[in-house]
Amino acid sequence: MRIVPLLSLPALVLVILVLAACSPSPETPEAPPIDVSPATLAGVDLSRPIRALGNEPFWAVEIKPEGLVYSGVDRPEQRADNPGPLLQGTTARYEATTGTGKPLTVALIATTCSDGMSDRTYPLTAVVKVDGETLTGCAASISALATAGESGLVVDKD
Repeated sequence: MRIVPLLSLPALVLVILVLAACSPSPETPEAPPIDVSPATLAGVDLSRPIRALGNEPFWAVEIKPEGLVYSGVDRPEQRADNPGPLLQGTTARYEATTGTGKPLTVALIATTCSDGMSDRTYPLTAVVKVDGETLTGCAASISALATAGESGLVVDKD
């Protein structure tokens, strides 16, 4: 007995394609809404200017929308563009390259911090890597630092 194929291979492929085109497509899930609110970490609005600072040696990094500025006693000031924070859990990380081509990394961690020289408590701990050195200190918004007293938690009043 001889078996006769009903359809040739090219005809079979054509039938499969036609049937696939006629079948309903799976529903595409709706994309979640985009969060356009400013990022905050430990109550600090990361879109507003922030200052990280430390001592022994004395240093500071100002994080502003227009850029990062690292400075310190007996250290050259270094500037970098602000790449924006990379948020991961309770940490915001800024990874930039200074005008002299050196990496500058600032990590802000949502843990309270004491600078060891005052009675202030800052909302963020800062870890800065620059010129092969790792510096630790504290951070808060510049507006909170401007209105803070000599003791207590450094927070924005608004």
